[in-house]
Amino acid sequence: MTSTKKSLLTMFTAVFAAVAVLSACGSGSEESATEGQSEGNTETKTETKTENGASSDAAAGGVFQLGSEPLEFTFYGHYDWYTMPEWGGDDSTAWIKENKKVNVVPVHSGGNAKQKFNTMIASNDLPDVMWMDRGADVEKLRAAGMLVPYDDYLDKYPNLKEWLGEAGLNMLRSPDGKIYQFPNWYTNQPNGNAGYVVNKKIYEELGSPKLETTDDLYNYLLQVKEKFPDVVPFEPHLAKDGQGLDVLVSAFGENFVTAQIGQRAAVNGGELGSIFTNEVFREGTQYASKLFREKLMTQDALTQTVDQITEKIVTGRVAVFASASPTELGMKGHIELTKNDPNAGYFMIWPVAKPGLDQKKIFSGTYTQLGWNVSVITKAAEDPEKIFAFLDWYTGPEGQRVLMWGPEGKYWNGVEGDGTPKFTEAYVSDTAGLIDLQSKTVNLMWNGNTVYVDQSKAKYESTLPPEQRNWATNYQYEITWKTQANATEFINLSPAPDSEEGIIQQRVNDIFTEARAKALYAKSDAEVLAILDQADKDAQDAGHAKLLAYQTQKWQENVARMKGN
Repeated sequence: MTSTKKSLLTMFTAVFAAVAVLSACGSGSEESATEGQSEGNTETKTETKTENGASSDAAAGGVFQLGSEPLEFTFYGHYDWYTMPEWGGDDSTAWIKENKKVNVVPVHSGGNAKQKFNTMIASNDLPDVMWMDRGADVEKLRAAGMLVPYDDYLDKYPNLKEWLGEAGLNMLRSPDGKIYQFPNWYTNQPNGNAGYVVNKKIYEELGSPKLETTDDLYNYLLQVKEKFPDVVPFEPHLAKDGQGLDVLVSAFGENFVTAQIGQRAAVNGGELGSIFTNEVFREGTQYASKLFREKLMTQDALTQTVDQITEKIVTGRVAVFASASPTELGMKGHIELTKNDPNAGYFMIWPVAKPGLDQKKIFSGTYTQLGWNVSVITKAAEDPEKIFAFLDWYTGPEGQRVLMWGPEGKYWNGVEGDGTPKFTEAYVSDTAGLIDLQSKTVNLMWNGNTVYVDQSKAKYESTLPPEQRNWATNYQYEITWKTQANATEFINLSPAPDSEEGIIQQRVNDIFTEARAKALYAKSDAEVLAILDQADKDAQDAGHAKLLAYQTQKWQENVARMKGN
């Protein structure tokens, strides 16, 4: 699987885990007029024309008031796996449709996003909004003059500017200096879920040993294998995509950023070098192979499905589980196991470290300031400013509350002075209902505001006794948010797929995927290194040096931007 697909799947899983499981309390109050204005709900309107000739009452200094008139636009998710749920088919978007008068009409990829994308461009038949990865495809649209810049809207509809910040906005700028992308799950503080989940019952029966180093973990897995033959000692989630394996690699380097693995490029002084020669990656790959060949890791790691992994976790047949986002399955398993035994369940541990390394400098996963993907507005849109106004409201406090926790009344009632929701008793007592609501809206979260969502749930969770706290939120607050590295400097390093560097990248990705699988099955540590050495040679023959030079330039530009240069 390519690094792009891997990052998509990883981030999507992380997002779902972050939004799908929470708890809360509250009372009621009216939203302040100030907050309403910050979400784009003011009254001035002026009839004029947009730059593409369409009539708009929101241009030339006027501010469009969302809900003052109907707004309908088409929306396309540029992924093979993505099918947009029915707009208005859940409580949250039904409320938006009725109260804000917004209707979103889906345009589906049909399971072949690349072909759909090229057909739309060739026929110049674009949807109004496209939801997609940052990078080559966005720039292809921009270079063809097909996108609407957002610069003139940022002060009029200030949520994005307020929550992302000037530095984040600068990271979004295209080569022409303008901003065309509205980010999803952007942040200015650490977040994420990567790490280790441990079976509580098994752990206690084995004497609750120390699990701080890779040696501790190895010895613990040996005990599990001996005492619990029907249990999988170590379960790496979606190993074929690298998820659980990347978590293991992180243990072998202080301040190592696992996003480098996805780029197939690791920092080497002021340049990016081959991941195949990186010592942290090589040692971590040896460790994973050792677990596999000694049957301390599930033997179908590269072939099993998510359903198979889930079944093992919810039935308690996993001792240690590692993933880019283990909180969703960990919580699901914890709830299931504690139904019959309050002393059973799962808990999370601080990421393990190679002996001699500082455990506080080990980062099992990553986050980026720009989050996951982006929404672009095409020049096919009749009223692009109105669409931006909606997206900006959607990412603001009111939009996020409605999408995350439903319309006001059931799970929240009113807001605190800082705009966070006042949760109701139903938020605690009806966890199943809330999970069901969020399972319906997670595929409609196109402009997620990580800081607002995280602050809202963490603020409330901190007031609850431990036994009433949501399992996932508690461990995010206590462990995972503290153990994710900022990988913003490694975004936007991929060249255009049809460029020389892009063709090289695809070949290097294929070499990497094959080599990692072979290394897992290796019979010795020496064989692992031989496989990685051959992979590096094959990659060099495919032109990896040219790709690394391109990535180095883009990486250095990112670092300079992050420093404000």
